[in-house]
Amino acid sequence: MMGIFLQKLKFNNNMKTNCRTGAKTFTFLFLFFICLSPVKSYAQTVFATDYFKISIDGRGFVTSMKNITVKPGREYSSNNKLSPLLCLYDSKKNVYYEPRSASYNNTSKIITLNYSNGSVAKVSLVPHKKYLKLTLKSLVPRNGVDDIQWGPYHTNINNLFGEVIGVARDTSDVNNYAIGILALNDITTGGTSNLEGDAAPFQYVIHSPDKIRFPLPSNLQEGQVFPIGGDGISDVAFYSHHEEYYRILYGNAASIDNQGRVFLTYHARDRRAKRNISFSLIPLMATNIPNHQEVQPLPGVDFIGSSIALWGGPDSTALMDVIQNIVLSEKLPYPKVNGKWIKDPARYIPDVTTSGNLSDSTIAYVSKLGFKAIEANDLPYFKVDRGNNGFIDGTNFEKKPFHFTSGDKSHKEFTDLSNPLGILLGRHTIATSLAPGTKDASPIPSDSLCYQQKKILTKGIGAADTVIEVNDPTYLNEIASWEGHCANLNMIKIGGELIHYIGVSKTKPYTLQKVKRGYWGTSAISHHANDTIYKLQVTIDYGYEGLIPDIYLQDKIAEYYADVSHINGIRFIDLDGQEFLFNNGHGYYAVKRFFRKMFDRARVLQIPYLRVSGATLSEGSWHYQSVWNVGGGTNMYDIKTRQWGSTTSEGKDLRNVAFANYFPASFGGNFPISSSSTVEQYEHIEAISVGVGATYIMELNQKSVESCPQKDAIFKTIRTWENARTANAFPRSVKKLLADPAKNWHLEQVDSNHWKLQPISGGVRGAVINLRRDIEGGY
Repeated sequence: MMGIFLQKLKFNNNMKTNCRTGAKTFTFLFLFFICLSPVKSYAQTVFATDYFKISIDGRGFVTSMKNITVKPGREYSSNNKLSPLLCLYDSKKNVYYEPRSASYNNTSKIITLNYSNGSVAKVSLVPHKKYLKLTLKSLVPRNGVDDIQWGPYHTNINNLFGEVIGVARDTSDVNNYAIGILALNDITTGGTSNLEGDAAPFQYVIHSPDKIRFPLPSNLQEGQVFPIGGDGISDVAFYSHHEEYYRILYGNAASIDNQGRVFLTYHARDRRAKRNISFSLIPLMATNIPNHQEVQPLPGVDFIGSSIALWGGPDSTALMDVIQNIVLSEKLPYPKVNGKWIKDPARYIPDVTTSGNLSDSTIAYVSKLGFKAIEANDLPYFKVDRGNNGFIDGTNFEKKPFHFTSGDKSHKEFTDLSNPLGILLGRHTIATSLAPGTKDASPIPSDSLCYQQKKILTKGIGAADTVIEVNDPTYLNEIASWEGHCANLNMIKIGGELIHYIGVSKTKPYTLQKVKRGYWGTSAISHHANDTIYKLQVTIDYGYEGLIPDIYLQDKIAEYYADVSHINGIRFIDLDGQEFLFNNGHGYYAVKRFFRKMFDRARVLQIPYLRVSGATLSEGSWHYQSVWNVGGGTNMYDIKTRQWGSTTSEGKDLRNVAFANYFPASFGGNFPISSSSTVEQYEHIEAISVGVGATYIMELNQKSVESCPQKDAIFKTIRTWENARTANAFPRSVKKLLADPAKNWHLEQVDSNHWKLQPISGGVRGAVINLRRDIEGGY
């Protein structure tokens, strides 16, 4: 699987950092008091939930964030960094405006914030039982402001930071508390206002989650940033540091300062006007240098109405108590499987990927394992082609890509067998890449393709001409895409023709160089002076070749995926090249929009559940994505050495990202059953999987499985563990024990509600730990 899953931190160095901590407060919705300060006293307004209390001063800064589940309440606000409730941002000037004064109206629940640029913001702040809801109601006059930012909210937590969804976590038994933000609509996305391309760059940051266990060497300090490893193309080589204090980054909704303390930011942009960006997800590497791009304006997509939930609560229950409450209360995306939320750790479940091109026993194997999904990796990459209207095997399902001894089957015939058993069939797709020969790429390319630059043809050309003059050479010398910069994909579109070129002359008349007409099977035709030239945004090579759709064509592709699911019975979509959703310049907003369109269409078609995996995890996909089964083998988890990534650090890196963001970790594609496989290996795999909260995608090859003398015992063992997991039978204390790779375990099922867990040392079983079904959590 590809894994240019890519994101990266961009620190906000021009934000002030001289905030102080507020004084004592009461736990009612609001009241005013005087906060003692060596500089000045400000009136305070206090807001509280069942678990969390904040104070906002008369300037509009959050001065206190307290855990009120303990007495006295424990303060989590930074003692020396300011936390503005709402900042304004002028991207043309690259200037932030912090509030200067604030007043709260208890009747309307509105905070009025005044800024030095003359803008006045009105923010609704309404306390709920588990969270505080903040909504920007108005901003007048704008005076150059084209983006607003919630925060940064600086905490003193220095343990884990969830950069994807924006959470600061203290997982220690002593403190056990988390503070986080969740966007309440699609226009609000994780990260800072000055984030280029609205998707955070992909890199390492130095951060020790535990200074005693993982002390920093003298040559490193908290907050230092380093590039990923490798050449910037091979996803395996990205992950190049096994040390726990090298933290890979997949966003910047949460970041750390130079003391390792976590701060949180979300933002919303006015997307109605055209803007220009210089963007790459891996900008520190020559193979992925930033490209200049005109970003498509989106009428009606503004920052007014931007809304967040600000919450605090015990970390051990935050996901299922607080975050789930926010999601349900605010009607956020809530995919369910078997009636339960996909984020519930009891719903974490491994998948299967096929090989060997023989499907006779696949469904039976998966049923015995207790798994629920099959990715048909015997087949080539699935590529979007709206020309088939979703009938990927023909309108009469005449194509039969699945090989059975009794006769080959179409997708529909396969899913007619698997779906009634609750086993989902999936495909390994190339996200939104529009490959040559597909409806929207060639022989007649769509007029809704994403472009990097728009120029004018200065002289008319005939079908055979290769001298193409343009009005403006700016940025035309850049090789298309921010990723890989594959020369064979460098092309322009004029009307219905694609034209390949490399470079542009430096002097007038500005002419494209090394021109190839009628590229990708399009027709070379005549074009007139003053016709528009579009330098196209593209993907990368290596089997992923394609054009990027604009946002409106992306909407149609999202709906196409739902149509494919409905027509063919496919219920599992693995979006390789998922980072292509960033390529239109709208970043996490584009991701949210894609998934919403797909899931809305699936709802109309009455598809009960779409299982989604993909090459990356972002704030835009977090709600919709079930798993993140990327990478594989010893890069992810080495069963022999019991190490999270022995050949590279990919396993450790992705585990830490997933865990910090309340998302299932993964062993990737791993642990195929072969002639040498043993029950003990899978006892260990399942124990770690349950303990850490990880999934994996197991390769099943019928010939290899049948060569294994212990296959039936292995099936039974895995099924036993998976039955207990789905019954939510493992308490937090037991999961901590299971997560230790040095330990060995044996699990027996007593009946449908009870299990016996035993540690194994030196081949001897220890004292039994009795487990039982959680009535609330089980299937």
